[in-house]
Amino acid sequence: MTALKVFGFNCSLKNSKAGESSSTDVLMRQMFDELARNGAEGEFVRAADYNIKPGVTDDEGDGDDWPKLLKRVLAADILVIGAPIWLGQPSSVSKRVLERMDAFIDQKDKRGRMPSYGKVAICCIVGNEDGAHHSAAEILSALLEVGFTVPSGGPTYWVGEAMSGNEYKDQKPSPKAVTAWTAMLASNTAHLARLLKAHEYPGIEGGR
Repeated sequence: MTALKVFGFNCSLKNSKAGESSSTDVLMRQMFDELARNGAEGEFVRAADYNIKPGVTDDEGDGDDWPKLLKRVLAADILVIGAPIWLGQPSSVSKRVLERMDAFIDQKDKRGRMPSYGKVAICCIVGNEDGAHHSAAEILSALLEVGFTVPSGGPTYWVGEAMSGNEYKDQKPSPKAVTAWTAMLASNTAHLARLLKAHEYPGIEGGR
């Protein structure tokens, strides 16, 4: 089984220095464990730990941490975006990460392929308010537009009762439906990544 590399962003609003556990961390760790069972291993970082400047280029100047993160994105076969829901939308941190990959659109090769072609992307969504499908739609649509491929079935997600303060990290054991779907999505993701690694997108002559 071909080994695959995975990299991900936990797009919580809190950085790790806050010392608070993250429901997004919990669901992403479960996803990474399932990916590892399918021969795809790697790690994820908290995006808020880094100075990811606003912009749509590979390097937005002095102090920008995106260039070193971008190297890890491009070295991976699979990208995982984890995002909490705020105001019914994916976190602003996740949007910052997605915006920076807009640069891929202007970096096509001679056959019109972006640097992200052949890479698979998925997302993990958590929240205690409505908006899981909307948040996933925003994230996955953006990833498709900047050249990633999304596997069958959509995101893995959990949404608690609205206005309850109930969090995914407190669900012990994790809900069976979430656990089962996370495993299926990991299998679909690794399968698709292997197919694309073995048979890359051909692009078109002249890149038009």
